[in-house]
Amino acid sequence: MKIIDLLEQMINERASDLIISAGVPPYFRINGILRPSLPHVLEARDTKRIAYELLDGEKIETLEKDRSLDFAVSMCGDRRFRINVFHQMGTVAMAIRLIQSHIPAFDELGLPQVVAEFADSPHGLVLITGPAGNGKSTTLASMIDYINRNRAAHIVCIEDPVEYVHTSDLSIIEQVEVLDDACSFDSAMRSVFRQNPDIVMVGEMRDLETIRLALTLAETGHLILATLHTHDTTNALNRIVSVFPTHEQQQVYTQLSMSLVGIISQQLLPNRDATGMSLAYEVLRINTAIANLIREQHLQQIYSMIQTGRRSGMCTMNDSLKKLCDEKLVEIDSAIKRSPRPKELMQMIHDGVN
Repeated sequence: MKIIDLLEQMINERASDLIISAGVPPYFRINGILRPSLPHVLEARDTKRIAYELLDGEKIETLEKDRSLDFAVSMCGDRRFRINVFHQMGTVAMAIRLIQSHIPAFDELGLPQVVAEFADSPHGLVLITGPAGNGKSTTLASMIDYINRNRAAHIVCIEDPVEYVHTSDLSIIEQVEVLDDACSFDSAMRSVFRQNPDIVMVGEMRDLETIRLALTLAETGHLILATLHTHDTTNALNRIVSVFPTHEQQQVYTQLSMSLVGIISQQLLPNRDATGMSLAYEVLRINTAIANLIREQHLQQIYSMIQTGRRSGMCTMNDSLKKLCDEKLVEIDSAIKRSPRPKELMQMIHDGVN
C-alpha cells in the first residue's frame, strides 16, 4: 500500500479527509462520517513508511525534532492536500485533507449575501469562526477570490500551510507560507506592515502577538480577514480579549468596537440523504449599538441584537439550522445536537410546525 494509492482512492470516493494511524485501517471521512477504506490493519512500520513517502530530508528532520509537521502537497493530477504528520503512542500518524480543485463561490457554499458586503469593506477586521474541519479556510479562499475578481487590491495571505492557490486577476495576490516564507505568523504580520497591502488574510489567529498585530492593521486602514476556532460569534470576542493581559483588555474591547466589521460562525452538517454537507452559519454585523455593547463589555446582550438584526443581514445559528430543517436538508435531531441553544431551536421548530 502506497500513499499515492490512498490519495487516489480518497478522490474517487469523494472523501474530505484521510486518517492514517497504527492498529486500524486507513479511514476516510465521507460526508462527515468516518469509514474504513479497506480491511487491512496498518502496523507502526506501515504508517511510518506511508508518511515518509511524502517527506524530504528537511521535513523528516523537522518532524523528528518537533514531533509534528504541517504542510501541503500537489499530487494526483495537481490535486492539493493539506497534511499533518504527528506522533502518537510512539508511532507516526497522519491526517490529510483534500482541498477542492476550484475555489467555490459564495452561493456554492451556501453563504449569505452579507459575506460579499464584508469582503467589500475598505478596512477593518472580519472573522470566520467555527470548529476545525468546518470550512473556514474555504470561506476565506472564496472571499479572496471574490475580491480578486471585483477590485484592484494588493492582497497578502499568510497561511500554515498554503491551501488554495490563487492566481492574480484584478488584484495582486501574494501567499506567504509559514516556515517556508516566514518564521511564524507574527513575524509575517510584522513584515506585512512594510509590504503596502490593502488586504491581509491570516490563516489562523493563534497567539497574542498575531492578534495584536491584526487589530493594529485593522485600525490603520487595512482589511483583515482571519479565522478563529470558536463555536459562535460572541465566543470569538471573548477568545480575542482573553488572550491579552488583564490590564490591556479594556483597550482591546475599544479596539474591537472601532475596527470589527463582522463575524461569521459556521459549521457543516451531513445532509439527511447522505449525499453531502450543508452549511449552517451565524452572522454578526457590527452597527453602532453593537459597537457600544462591545466597548462597554456587555457581550451577553449581543445575541438579542443578532435576533433583531435580520433586515441588515444578521442571522443566529438557530435561524440557519431551522432553515435547513424546513428545507429538509438535514435531520432535526442532527440540527438540535449542533445548536448552541438546543431548547430554543426545539421551540422554533415546534412553533414552525404549528
